Amino acid sequence: MIKPEITWEDFEKIDIRTGTIISVNDFEKAKNPSYQLEIDFGDLGIKKSSAQITAFYKKEDLIGKQILAVLNFPKKQIANFFSECLVLGVYGDNKQEVTLLTTSLPTKNGFQVG
Repeated sequence: MIKPEITWEDFEKIDIRTGTIISVNDFEKAKNPSYQLEIDFGDLGIKKSSAQITAFYKKEDLIGKQILAVLNFPKKQIANFFSECLVLGVYGDNKQEVTLLTTSLPTKNGFQVG
């Protein structure tokens, strides 16, 4: 089912940027299997995120991977951790398997999707 139509102005409100994962740790206090990520967004700084991406990705394979994330959501507390951005991915059939959205070529960290 397709969600309701939005305007171009609605889309422009979403701040989607490229970033590179620089550290990954198991998030043992999360309800669902997750990692704690640190992501370098260039001039915008390093942001933390909790991501339920353990089905397809091992920690060591994520280091250096360039991803897409929404930066202008409010911080979200998950257990004892504050997630500062939303890493974007595509859900599989059971919503437990997430494929990360990445760039097809390297870009500068912090570049905006538009």
